[in-house]
Amino acid sequence: MATLGPATDDPKVLDGIIQAGVDVVRINFSHGEPAEHQRRVEAVRNRARAHGRQVGVLADLQGPKIRIDRFKDGSVILAEGDQFVLDANWPATEGNRERVGLTYKELPNDVNRGDTLLLDDGRIVLWVEKVEAGEIVCKVMVSGKLSNNKGINRQGGGLSAAALTDKDMADIKTAAALEADYLAVSFPRCADDIHLARKLLREAGGQGDIVAKIERAEAVQAIEEILAATDAVMVARGDLGVEIGDAELPAVQKNIIRLARSMNRVVITATQMMESMIENPIPTRAEVFDVANAVLDGTDAVMLSAETAAGKYPVKAVAAMDRICREAEKQPIAMVSDHRLNTRFGRTDEAIAMAAMYTANHLGVRAIASLTESGSTPLWMSRISSGIPIYALTPHVATRRKVTLYRGVYPVSFKVETTDHAVVNKEAVDELVRRGAVRDGDLVIITKGDLMGVHGGTNAMKIVRVGDMFTGSD
Repeated sequence: MATLGPATDDPKVLDGIIQAGVDVVRINFSHGEPAEHQRRVEAVRNRARAHGRQVGVLADLQGPKIRIDRFKDGSVILAEGDQFVLDANWPATEGNRERVGLTYKELPNDVNRGDTLLLDDGRIVLWVEKVEAGEIVCKVMVSGKLSNNKGINRQGGGLSAAALTDKDMADIKTAAALEADYLAVSFPRCADDIHLARKLLREAGGQGDIVAKIERAEAVQAIEEILAATDAVMVARGDLGVEIGDAELPAVQKNIIRLARSMNRVVITATQMMESMIENPIPTRAEVFDVANAVLDGTDAVMLSAETAAGKYPVKAVAAMDRICREAEKQPIAMVSDHRLNTRFGRTDEAIAMAAMYTANHLGVRAIASLTESGSTPLWMSRISSGIPIYALTPHVATRRKVTLYRGVYPVSFKVETTDHAVVNKEAVDELVRRGAVRDGDLVIITKGDLMGVHGGTNAMKIVRVGDMFTGSD
């Protein structure tokens, strides 16, 4: 995944990131206007079409980012031991070395003496001495430069700001108008936040799936409840790391990935994955390991933020990430899975998906062709680590865009125009041959439904050898 921004507005750069392997682009509603987002979405879809690719779109809501206001001179230097006041009643542009205003006026109601507040992603640390009359009087524990509009976190979480702001509700309508494939909800605390976002998106005419961004301590505590409510999660490591502490972050990330896959949810790993590539043409070794480890843990997607939106080397960043992912997926550990091995399936199409993957992993199958309406069968298949490409063959553009986020799944435009299953099987295999995915003698698994065109109707699996004659009606 790559975030669009000023650095990708050049058509050559946009072509470059598509050719380098981007599958999904992120529109960040924290910056820019609706017309700007629309222009970027149209551009990426047009260029993807020109390259014969399908690229999904994720619209990312800003959420209740709790920030300080602005300083008279743009910034101040805070020294360790200084007293500094966060003042809900202070004029928005009049901050100084003694105090600064707040964008979130309720903050004094959420904190108490003894709390630790982390500003600018933890670069400035304040200890709360007292709270009175809208003022949070603090002692500076970690010094440094503090500039306009920096974010505020409370160590351990507990800030009460609602997940969806008025701006978010307006942006949901924009996401619906853009036909975004995914809507990311920032700072959700519980399942109700996810349900509300889905309701508002549907009311606005949007059909995209919901992504819950895990960036609050409360969300980690309610992770199973949130996973049950959402379609996908993003491990948003910036604010989350500030709230729970950086030392806890790796274990939390691994647990969220494991839980998400066990519950058939898609998972994105994000934030500072290749931060050095904002300024440099190659990643650090630590960044290479970070991306590779997320892949080995089972993440569906790894996301670039400022690296592509505003960095100097957006195409090189995508190419580097693509290269690392491909190498990681070649490792034996990335091809082994015991997912749902001891679980009773609730649906026929899920049982077919699991049977197909078990067979593929034990028979030397080269590729899987899944004829799908909604994309559910390829999603279930992609929960199994295998290294075997899964081709989602569907006539629906919305489904093709949605499966771009599923690990190891490739969208293919495929329209069924006959009820003869033997003909359909041959056309499906011919499509994979045309794409260079398989050749004569390769084994291919095909999954589809008896009643093609019916959502949730997958009930058949067939194993075929490329080049063999297709006969009969099954």
